[in-house]
Amino acid sequence: MSEPVLLQPAGRGVWELALNNPERRNALNEATIAAFHARLNEAEAEPALRLLVLRAEGKHFCAGADLGWMQRAARLSPEHNRADAARLAELLWRLDRFAHPTVALVQGAAYGGALGLVCACDVVVAADDARFCLSETRLGLIPATISPYVLRVLGARQARRYMLSAEVIDAIRAERLGLVHEVTTQPLQQAAAPVIESLLRGGPRAQIAAKALIRDYAGRPVNKALVTDSAQRLAALRVTDEAREGLAAFLDKRTPNWEDDSC
Repeated sequence: MSEPVLLQPAGRGVWELALNNPERRNALNEATIAAFHARLNEAEAEPALRLLVLRAEGKHFCAGADLGWMQRAARLSPEHNRADAARLAELLWRLDRFAHPTVALVQGAAYGGALGLVCACDVVVAADDARFCLSETRLGLIPATISPYVLRVLGARQARRYMLSAEVIDAIRAERLGLVHEVTTQPLQQAAAPVIESLLRGGPRAQIAAKALIRDYAGRPVNKALVTDSAQRLAALRVTDEAREGLAAFLDKRTPNWEDDSC
């Protein structure tokens, strides 16, 4: 059996994390989740990494949970089931908190747990044949581990409909709902090239700090503590070598050194 998840360099600091079990529509199971964790470990240890692209081989991004895995889980003890579910929950948390920008490229089906992977990424580009579904209730289950990320993207109102009905969401509706940023008829990697190019122009340290800012501030009330913290964060970055280089490059009308390094 081939490796279910691959990590491959794509040049200029871009690495691709690819689901690689197209015969099973890249369905999630114990082996896939373990391999995903291992590839994330490798990506986090790669010093040249600037951006992570999540994609899938074959016609479908991911059909959700492998039914054989679900059947095996049903026979496990409550303790084993909790540990099994925790590994998927930890994977989603790690992807959501990945330090560098993440871009998901989605084609075909993205069902169940796959929707959690999509919602945990920063930017999502979908093929016009992509379709999404919170299918768990049709199996007598709930989308529990993916719900923090799906709720953040969809909001409670839309989640009430699609978590309960398990309706299939086509690519155009997914874009309207905010599940994806862009729908394309082009090859996905070609369509994503402009946004990847834009992401590579940003300062790496600034992007890491911006992701932390969004994560820490989203949903919080604007109060004195938040205002004070925001000023402290800006002041801390202003004195970094990266910020000095970014300002100098702008004034000199040249490319900053982090773009040169990624070429």
